[in-house]
Amino acid sequence: MIRGIEGVLVGSQNAQKLADFYEKTVGLKLTNEFEMGENNEKGFEFTVKGSSGLYIMDHSEVKGKNKNPERVILNFEVNDIEKEVARLKKAKVKIQQDIYHIEGYGLIATFVDPDGNFFQFVQVRASN
Repeated sequence: MIRGIEGVLVGSQNAQKLADFYEKTVGLKLTNEFEMGENNEKGFEFTVKGSSGLYIMDHSEVKGKNKNPERVILNFEVNDIEKEVARLKKAKVKIQQDIYHIEGYGLIATFVDPDGNFFQFVQVRASN
């Protein structure tokens, strides 16, 4: 029986740079740094209370920017999407799609990280 999603792993050619972006620009809390494998590749763990972990790791098979960023998108739930989107715009984070509404769900804005991956801020209807 599957109990839940323990974590999401994001491979990168430069995990340090990508982890710095998610920590310093997006605002995630870095909770662990580690080395793995025979080549001492770097890994970074981000946790948000009540949710699965996000792991950013060096991966020898990942080169350059993501060519299919719409395939897997990270969603980060926020309380005030307008405030958070303004903060990332001020930090000059590339925006793929400004705030839009999905009926019965809430508000979404899509951004692009330094590796070309899409991530979204979402404010669901129940958030206050």
